[in-house]
Amino acid sequence: MSSLFELDIQNCKGVGPQRAKLFRKLGVPTVGDLLRLYPRAYEDWSQHCLIRDTTLNEVAVVKATVLRRPTEHRVKGGKLLYKTTVTDGDSDMALTFFNNKYIPTLLREGETYLFRGKVTGTFLRREMLAPEFLPQAKGLSIQPVYPATAGLSSRQIGAAVKNALAMLPEQLHDPLPDPLREKYHLCTLRYALETIHFPKTQEEIATARFRLTFEEFLVLQLGLLRIKSGRKTHNFHPIPQEFPEGFCGLLPFQLTGAQRRAIGEAVADMAGPAPMNRLIQGDVGSGKTAVAAALCWSVIQQGMQAALMAPTEILATQHYHSLKELLEPAHIAVALLTGSVKPREKKKLYSALEDGRIQLVIGTHALLSEKVAFRNLGLVITDEQHRFGVGQRSALAQKGASPHLLVMSATPIPRTLALMVYGDLDISVLDELPPGRQKIETFLISPDKRQRAFGYVQKHLDQGRQGYLICPLIEEDDSGLQSVTQYGELVKEAFPTATVGVLHGKMKPIEKEQVMEAFSRGEVQLLVSTTVVEVGVDVPNAVIMVIEDADRYGLSQLHQLRGRIGRGQYKSTCILITGAQNPDTLKRLKLFRDTSDGFQIAEADLKLRGPGDFFGQRQHGLPQLKIADMTTDMEVLRQAQRCARELLQQNALEEPAYRGLRGEIRRLFEKAGGEEVVL
Repeated sequence: MSSLFELDIQNCKGVGPQRAKLFRKLGVPTVGDLLRLYPRAYEDWSQHCLIRDTTLNEVAVVKATVLRRPTEHRVKGGKLLYKTTVTDGDSDMALTFFNNKYIPTLLREGETYLFRGKVTGTFLRREMLAPEFLPQAKGLSIQPVYPATAGLSSRQIGAAVKNALAMLPEQLHDPLPDPLREKYHLCTLRYALETIHFPKTQEEIATARFRLTFEEFLVLQLGLLRIKSGRKTHNFHPIPQEFPEGFCGLLPFQLTGAQRRAIGEAVADMAGPAPMNRLIQGDVGSGKTAVAAALCWSVIQQGMQAALMAPTEILATQHYHSLKELLEPAHIAVALLTGSVKPREKKKLYSALEDGRIQLVIGTHALLSEKVAFRNLGLVITDEQHRFGVGQRSALAQKGASPHLLVMSATPIPRTLALMVYGDLDISVLDELPPGRQKIETFLISPDKRQRAFGYVQKHLDQGRQGYLICPLIEEDDSGLQSVTQYGELVKEAFPTATVGVLHGKMKPIEKEQVMEAFSRGEVQLLVSTTVVEVGVDVPNAVIMVIEDADRYGLSQLHQLRGRIGRGQYKSTCILITGAQNPDTLKRLKLFRDTSDGFQIAEADLKLRGPGDFFGQRQHGLPQLKIADMTTDMEVLRQAQRCARELLQQNALEEPAYRGLRGEIRRLFEKAGGEEVVL
């Protein structure tokens, strides 16, 4: 099987250069990838009914005989229609096909087929427009439905999969050895692959799916656990197990109960026998920075250094200012290291880090530079925001002798998904908002009310407040860029007296900084932005936000955006604009409008969109799941986690029988860019 992952997709019968290009677009460059392109759904053709028993405007499967050869009709614009009539011996039904010149040869007069499609027409005369059909003798009653792309239909993918299955070697090496399969009641790989693509019954689908889901979770868990087991188990940086009351004296506010609990848990870890490995997650504005500052203070008191890595320059700079203000009175030297720091300054910083004069450094990916060295790095904090992969966390940790690790996640992640993404990290949850955080009123409106919304924004600007206007970037290309700047022009017309700033992902870091600083200082009243702004920007005077095309965002992303307002003493408002008519989309947005609890929103987002999309632009370093579903397969995940731990404890992966499984782990993490899996 592994050799098929090295075999280009063009080696599959019926796949030429053009079709190969389309397969690559689907993320299928090899024959092996094609076999792992599982159906996204199945159509059950076994339950067919009589024509007279069909329900208008619903999909049905009908078994019927073609009464006459399809006839060709040319309509306005040169398009071709093909019409025919079929019968089930009791009633007739009219069929119409569009622009398919092969229909007359595919549907033969007098032969019987299964037709599947939406039933239209009248009570007396039923019709189907462009139904799918199969010869009655086809035998397969359950048809796979694949994630198609323009120019490559589900049917064509199915045909290619059939040819790929024929290429499987006679003696197929199963990555899961017999004893493991027997213990967990798993079918063989050959049976699973053949059956998941072309099942005969629903039971067969369940058997194949269980095997493939288990394998996928097992491979992912083993990979994550191997990365983590690469860390030393001895604590080289112990601190006294006492609450940092000295730090609390620096704060201009009281810590919440949740913050005190999280600090206590982390201090206990750092005083324990192994390095801390903890995830702190909290809702927007729950005070993660204060927790991080307390832990930095604690390690620095013991003569160690701390490093905080943020995903963007804006956020790194913001952390720098708030931590510097907090910790400098305690004579702690804080520095900022980002890509835009001048080379001469960088040189000084490198030297001060190496000899220990800088005790806390905050930065971006620039911290991963080879030139960065520490005298005694005791604590690494990554402000995750789903933007760092496992690999980058490890890279920063390797700059010290097994430092303590704290991951801060601002998007509340449902516990189920946190278990998956962060494997064996201990989790602290900040489930209490600091006093003074305002509840944000949220409204959902259609585009025809935009002018009224703009009037409401103007009212706030007249009172000296500031606001955000968020518009989605269609794609990171010129056309998308155009959309932000064009929208910016429209806004300048709508608000002729306001100072308007524009912020988008294509700007240079220094330009983004300038716009954000001008907004922070109040020189820019209205900020037109793409989601660049979702990451942690803190402007207490900003109290109103309008989000255009709100249906284009995930709920968690919307929650992050909304969290940019309501940070000061003023009442805040978020207005979502959508032209969407889809009932599911509107249900999702109404749920967001009526809920302010980030954890509830995250659970709903995960259920509605699945883990692949949950992170918006997918988290780097975490492999994409092909068949497993975090919302429905939790029991399988638990079994796979138990199995992964047992295999590692027994050192079983080193045995020859597990060579195939090691290969699967390597392949999964190579695709995701997680090069730290030691195999």
